[in-house]
Amino acid sequence: MVSTDRVVRPFEWGLEWTEKWPVTEQNPRNGHDAPSYLHLLNQKAMASSDEFFAYTPPTDFQLTDKLLRFTSAVESPHHENNCVHGQWFPAKHKRGARRVAAIVLPHWNASVTQHNALCVGLAKLGISALRLSLPYHDYRMPAELNRADYAVSSNVARTIDATRQAVIDTRSVVDWLQLEGFESIGICGTSLGSCYAFLASAHDARLKVNVFNHCSTYFADVVWEGLSSRHIRQSLEGNITLEQLREAWSVISPPFYLERYAAHNKKSLFIYAKYDSTFPLRFSEQVVERAKELGMDHKAVALPCGHYTVGQSPFKFLDGYHICSYLKRNL
Repeated sequence: MVSTDRVVRPFEWGLEWTEKWPVTEQNPRNGHDAPSYLHLLNQKAMASSDEFFAYTPPTDFQLTDKLLRFTSAVESPHHENNCVHGQWFPAKHKRGARRVAAIVLPHWNASVTQHNALCVGLAKLGISALRLSLPYHDYRMPAELNRADYAVSSNVARTIDATRQAVIDTRSVVDWLQLEGFESIGICGTSLGSCYAFLASAHDARLKVNVFNHCSTYFADVVWEGLSSRHIRQSLEGNITLEQLREAWSVISPPFYLERYAAHNKKSLFIYAKYDSTFPLRFSEQVVERAKELGMDHKAVALPCGHYTVGQSPFKFLDGYHICSYLKRNL
């Protein structure tokens, strides 16, 4: 309610954003209307998700003044967005000690300084941290934007493309950390960053320890029901049903990859808020219940707050304690 700069943008299928996906060349449109074609691409992409989230590792990593830059393996029409930025918080590692690191993925519309305190805390605990700027956020935001509207919006295919880019950028950071000699790598994603973290980890066995700070189910359901995305729903309604949107965004929805994720035998911390109006509580509880059914090595923590109040006192200290202690204990 405090944010008054949300923009209701027009609904678009955005099929031009599908042109560079691996599945598009193999499956031409051939007369399909937009919804049926996007549904087809989703089905093909999920059947070959390793290929959909595959990439050519970047070779131009540059670390200057604790700011990592490299060219994204996914090219968008916005040159600012194609340069990935990661703020680096190195820990002091004792000689001979195992070098460990964590990737931190912020929430939707996070400012450039948010989550930095978490990274500082991790570094003090001996865990080097890299805070990754998400597509269309802070350093990567096109000049015409005030918010990261292109990351999640009523442009259906662009939202998929931004998610694919976030996943691939995250995996590229794992490449850099390995080049730097880190032996054990974890990840902590918050809200939208939690979704990105899950998709990256489900497709990358190198991410052994995972913290999902706010967890939920289908991408479409969160956007449809969440208080923070009601301006997007305002544009979606009348143009697409929830069922159609769930199909259109299935390739970026964690539930479709839970069994794949569980097969990697990863360690997972699921944190959620009891009074969440952005990630409705029942969705978070469904994630935890499914983790139990699949026998995941996991821990679940329910905080007595809402989605955004988790970033305020005293809840941010509780949240930070759970995140840092879990990563410290398991990396």
